[in-house]
Amino acid sequence: MAKMIHSMIRVLDEARSLAFYETALGLKVAQRVAFDSFTLIYLANDEQTFELELTVNHGRTEPYALGDGYGHLAVSVDDLASEHGRLDDAGLTLTPIKTLENNGQVVGMFFFLTDPDGYKIEVLQRGAPGRFL
Repeated sequence: MAKMIHSMIRVLDEARSLAFYETALGLKVAQRVAFDSFTLIYLANDEQTFELELTVNHGRTEPYALGDGYGHLAVSVDDLASEHGRLDDAGLTLTPIKTLENNGQVVGMFFFLTDPDGYKIEVLQRGAPGRFL
């Protein structure tokens, strides 16, 4: 059986992205591997073994086009309202909290956060109905 280990996104500004992911999700550098033309930075925290890989292409000055195929990353938190308030106080870009219902049944509560490169991150209430571990 395969085990998911990381997801990779390309970022324009290493320092800006590292600051964002530490503030927003508590992710810190687990490993940094520099090559001649690019750097791979693996971010993690104590909540899981899954990592977010940031790829920084040296010399890139134009923002990446995310296209219409990218969806979002997702994380779960113990207290959605508290986390929303903390991120809002930090001045990050986020949507209001929403409740998703299907046939009158709540299947999730969430909001979206946007990183400096425009990637969306869904923040879900842990323990809500559905698979939001």
